[in-house]
Amino acid sequence: MAEHPDPRSRPRRLPGQRQTRQRSTIYEVIRTAAGPLTVPEIHQRAQREVGGIGIATVYRTINLLQEEELVQAVILPSGETRYELAGLGHHHHFSCRSCDEVFDLPACPVEIPRNDVVEGGFVVESHELTLYGVCPACVETPAASG
Repeated sequence: MAEHPDPRSRPRRLPGQRQTRQRSTIYEVIRTAAGPLTVPEIHQRAQREVGGIGIATVYRTINLLQEEELVQAVILPSGETRYELAGLGHHHHFSCRSCDEVFDLPACPVEIPRNDVVEGGFVVESHELTLYGVCPACVETPAASG
């Protein structure tokens, strides 16, 4: 299988779309995030760069980025939808119960190969995992220990 370049290093020019400062900013917010973001998080971060950017612009841009297969939805077990770059490869997420941030995990903590048969005769095709706890930044704050 051919190895694909790291999507985080993709050029800032968005293919097949009219280039606007708002779209570029939204894409950069998602591209540089440590994990998948909610629409309000994307909106808040984009507003730091482009004041007055509307939430409707964020939704439209996310839809365009999904159509271009640059961004994908991540649906957490809670049902919350977040967005991250497409093409990051197999990875999982960590959700901090203190600050509500969600982070990409660098390694898969589950050793189940594809097409493996697990107890009960189930054939594994893929898996998704979200771990919950406290992130390193929150561990260092007194509020997290209470």
